[in-house]
This record gives sequence, structure tokens and C-alpha cells, in this order.
Amino acid sequence: MKRIGLIALLGFFASPLWAMTEIKDEAQFRGLVSGKDLVTRQMLVRITLQVRDNGTITGRALGSDVTGTWSWQDGYFCRQMSWDGRDIPYNCQLVEWNGNKMRFTVDRGAGDSADFSIR
Repeated sequence: MKRIGLIALLGFFASPLWAMTEIKDEAQFRGLVSGKDLVTRQMLVRITLQVRDNGTITGRALGSDVTGTWSWQDGYFCRQMSWDGRDIPYNCQLVEWNGNKMRFTVDRGAGDSADFSIR
């Protein structure tokens, strides 16, 4: 009985730390990323991106440039990018945030996710 109580208590206190808040407002999104780097590690690959106020995306992955454009549409971050000369198809993504973490989920929240640190 003690063990179940401890697990429930830990779950109660831990869940707010992991809960992500959906960002539906472009101004809030801009406020979180403006002038900052978004950094992630996918396996052993470090990716650094800047989502700029002028609607462009710049960054680096595997030693090559990442470039693109973005807009905010119907509560989603929509972007077109290229990496090392290869096109990354246009996609609108659900954006969630918690502290210094931001999660992007492709296909308006129905697909795979990538977590970034905001620095």
C-alpha cells in the first residue's frame, strides 16, 4: 500500500514538469523563439535552428546549412526547408512548450515529434 501511494505521489508531482502547453498564438511563439537558438540531438546529430521574425529559418545540421521559410496558419507553425540542397517538404506542425523545451509535431499534431531546447 505504501509503494502505491509513493508512486501516485511521484506521478502527481512529476506530471506538471513534463506537461506541455500547446501554443496557438503566433505572438506567443515569436516571443519564445525570437533571438534564440533551437537545439536538438537526434541520435548523434546535433541540429541548431533559428526561427527568425522575418519569416526565415536558418541553421546547421551535420555540417551543412539549413534554410527555409515559415508562417503561422490557423494555430500551426508551417514551414518549408532545405538541408544540404535537399528539399524538406512543406508541413504544418503543432507546437508545444514547457520552460526551455519546445516540441514540434508534424502533420498538425498527428505525426512524429521533435523536441528542442530553447537557448
